[in-house]
Amino acid sequence: MIRMMTSLCWIVSAFILAGCAAPAATPQASARDVAPAPSYRGPYSRPLSDVPPANEAASKARVHTELGMEYLGIGRTKVALDEARIALEASSAYAPAHHLLGLIYMELEQHGQADEAFRRAIAAAPGDPDFNNSYGWFLCGRGRFAEAMSHFATAQANPYYCCKARPRINAGLCLLKNNDPAGAETQFAKALEADPASGEALYQLAQAVYRRGNYRRAHDLLVQYHQRFDPAARSVWLGLRAARRLGEHHAETSYTEQLRGRFAGSPESALLMQGKYE
Repeated sequence: MIRMMTSLCWIVSAFILAGCAAPAATPQASARDVAPAPSYRGPYSRPLSDVPPANEAASKARVHTELGMEYLGIGRTKVALDEARIALEASSAYAPAHHLLGLIYMELEQHGQADEAFRRAIAAAPGDPDFNNSYGWFLCGRGRFAEAMSHFATAQANPYYCCKARPRINAGLCLLKNNDPAGAETQFAKALEADPASGEALYQLAQAVYRRGNYRRAHDLLVQYHQRFDPAARSVWLGLRAARRLGEHHAETSYTEQLRGRFAGSPESALLMQGKYE
């Protein structure tokens, strides 16, 4: 059976890419103001996506919820919405279907409906890490940073969560969005501890360190990244900027050639052509 987590991780990856945009000029909360406590204190159980359906109605709802996740993951939002509605017709109390609705409405920017759907899912399973991770990202996008961090903390605290780095990465991105690179650096470092194989955590840590002005460490982290993972336009661009700050002309030239060749046509290549380094 297709795992809902597969689609969810794809969706959250897309959110992460979007989350790299420049933060608002005036932060609404500092790292000290962000609530560190989880929204739920346990006891924790496995994510509902891992739990077998309790009855035939829930089994039918699960099939359509998983299909909806797959369709949402490939951008077919309307079909995903139809699948979510069919799932809820089969079992109106099936929490993962409400979670799917929340993701769909978030994508459609129907914020009130998204909030309601996420709340229904979490009311049914307060400690579910998938639900809390998604709702945290929704709240972050609405500028509700303290609430967002509390839900990320709940997802982090669940010992059964398979994607242990994911809520920490999202928490870090939320802090970057709130113009708090120091707090973000802490979260990305914890994400890398939770999953040393996470290229996303390593890249985002380099980004946060760069934002804090530690260009040497950012450069070194990016060297590690490119030794372990295939270069991407964003990692090459960040490496170029760090090398430029440090006066490392050989490294800057190498990164420049990669952007102009391997990643020609990328937004990062366009920024290079325009000389917009920051």
